[in-house]
Amino acid sequence: MIFEPPYPGGLPVGAEWVSTVDSSTVRFPYDGSPVAEAPVGSAELARRAVDEAIAVSRAVAALPSRTRRSLLLDVSTALEAEREALERLLVLESGKPLVDCRVEVARTVVTWQAAAEEVSRVHGETVPLDLLPAGDGLTGFWTRRPIGVVIGIAGFNYPLLLASHKIAPAIAAGCPVVCKPAPQTPLATLWLVHLVREAAAKLGAPAEMVQLVTGAAEVGSTLVTDPRVGAVSFTGSAAVGHRIARDAAPRKTLLELGSNSALIVAEDADLDAAVDAVIRGGFYASGQACISVQRVLLAAPVADEFTATLLARIGEIVTGDPRDERTRVAALVDTAATERALAWVSAAVAAGARLLSGGEADGTVIRPTVLADVPDDADCWAEEVFAPVVCLRTVSDVDEAFAVANASRYGLHASVFSRSLRTAFRALDELEVGGVVVNEVPGFRSDTMPYGGVKDSGTGREGPRFAVEELTVTRMAVIRA
Repeated sequence: MIFEPPYPGGLPVGAEWVSTVDSSTVRFPYDGSPVAEAPVGSAELARRAVDEAIAVSRAVAALPSRTRRSLLLDVSTALEAEREALERLLVLESGKPLVDCRVEVARTVVTWQAAAEEVSRVHGETVPLDLLPAGDGLTGFWTRRPIGVVIGIAGFNYPLLLASHKIAPAIAAGCPVVCKPAPQTPLATLWLVHLVREAAAKLGAPAEMVQLVTGAAEVGSTLVTDPRVGAVSFTGSAAVGHRIARDAAPRKTLLELGSNSALIVAEDADLDAAVDAVIRGGFYASGQACISVQRVLLAAPVADEFTATLLARIGEIVTGDPRDERTRVAALVDTAATERALAWVSAAVAAGARLLSGGEADGTVIRPTVLADVPDDADCWAEEVFAPVVCLRTVSDVDEAFAVANASRYGLHASVFSRSLRTAFRALDELEVGGVVVNEVPGFRSDTMPYGGVKDSGTGREGPRFAVEELTVTRMAVIRA
């Protein structure tokens, strides 16, 4: 084993860490070597975690705002102190390149700091009840109250950051939270929860306000179907997210789901900048990012030049061991993901797509892959490939590019490269996505901005300010003096 956990054994359920019967070996995706043994939870532990969260929900809601703010800031400080160790751990358990893991930890620290700032902004307003005669003599105002127990389920690609976007806003809102990490990547999240519970203890807050249960689908199902839960926040695939929404109803669900982000290159674009955006935005995190560049729509007058420039630069992308600072594309999270991505590429070629680069694996690493003329119904075009694969298509003009970009069941982020302010504002008006990025990668995300999608890409918004609003409900007060 490579990693010696700095937190107790078992799972943080209730006030203590509880031993589990089962465990699993977390393996380094690049070479399959064991990283650590991780505890595996059960449906019984999941029910217990919800019981414990319910038991402290009033106490958590009653925590003074200064305590919640201090707790969030203390966690950000603790994360900063463990920055390098967390970066190394994320490389080992996710297989993501070191450069991307450094970004993840930096963004995680900012997320906790931003959540702390939102504590003082949870407030309400007065309401003029006397707009009707029945309201004469009445005073009205509303406040925001915690929604209750939050279930936070995170994906494997950014395990520390995604868990933080569930846990930190829940604390800011005054909600207990039960977190479930992806089975492949539980270690950094366990460490995070340990740091949160340590910070809570120093402030006299209940440890049970943040718990974690690992496990398979039955654990997740137990958590999301419990009728006592206030909200479920999930980041992952569209298929799983849709099932969670059905299973959790009528409880609130915040779903950050998949995408096949489009990058549009207009006739007047800065081609070097657009090519650079595809090199950066299509292959970071080995392509395992829901807003990575997947579909590239090229205006006909610039398509040939763009394609030639892109292919000339593909060789710049360093592949291999994610521990190497130069590496930009490493192994996917597991063998199944690699086999699926390669199968999708082969199916696209069989359906008429042209393979311009890559398309095969070098050991465990898929070479950066560029396809052209991928049919609409091929998975590499229509679904989220979640691998280092980009697809090029030539369109007649921006009008067609907007139409093609919108002809997708997904709508998370899209970007357009153009020197025209008119084109930029048309993109803002016409692209059916949660975020439009002009002259930058669609994968740009500040952790303080509202983040989320439309259509099958999900519902609700993350970013501490917006997540806190999602995790609180209005309570109206009507008073006759």
